[in-house]
Amino acid sequence: MRAPAFFVAHGAPSLALEHDDFTRAARAFGESSLKDVRAIALVSAHWEAGEPRVNAVARPEPIYDFGGFSPELYRMRYDAPGSPELAREIAALLDAPLETERGWDHGLWVPMLHVLPDARTPIVEIALPRSADLLQLGRKLAPLRERGVAIAGSGGIVHNLRILDFANKNAPPLDWAAEFDQWIADRITSRDFEAVADYRNAPSARLAVPTPEHFEPLLIALGAAHPDDQLKTIYHGFQYATLSMRSIALC
Repeated sequence: MRAPAFFVAHGAPSLALEHDDFTRAARAFGESSLKDVRAIALVSAHWEAGEPRVNAVARPEPIYDFGGFSPELYRMRYDAPGSPELAREIAALLDAPLETERGWDHGLWVPMLHVLPDARTPIVEIALPRSADLLQLGRKLAPLRERGVAIAGSGGIVHNLRILDFANKNAPPLDWAAEFDQWIADRITSRDFEAVADYRNAPSARLAVPTPEHFEPLLIALGAAHPDDQLKTIYHGFQYATLSMRSIALC
């Protein structure tokens, strides 16, 4: 079975405590498309490195890499296993070193506790390299899909914390945010992944992507696509006016 490649938005850390249209869509995707996968290799916005690194910890602890939220959030756990064996396989594919002490940042555990709440599927996190051809990195990971390993990115297509209506989760998107989000969605639909990688030339890119780390995990998932994959929109919509929750899968 070929496992999917997918990109999931993780919104604000408080998403871990919430149940809404997005979390229901994320869970439905997990139940329908990930129930039989062997494992997931995931790149998160919240682990950056100069070059790819691969987490080989067997039981990663959650990292609470945020501040100012409900005390309940800092007691939450997501106890899916890691996979040192798969980590070594990925490290060989990428010619990357292993990380043997790090836990899982919230870019991994917050969305995954909704996508796969039973926490049984092994996950291997890969650091987002600051200077690399990320489509090509996805292509290197793509053969793992034929062996039942899903390739995932976690972040946000529009993620501007400087311009945010945090008092209103259901605030409609600002015009520039909706414009950029739709521009990217249209390029994905037309399979123009090179244009997506050249996102800095898209309309409103400076506002939509003030820093690259939340957008660029998308490129890993797109790079891992096969020509005959079907595009699935897991969810589209906004939270807090400038956080795109658009999530997609290639199956």
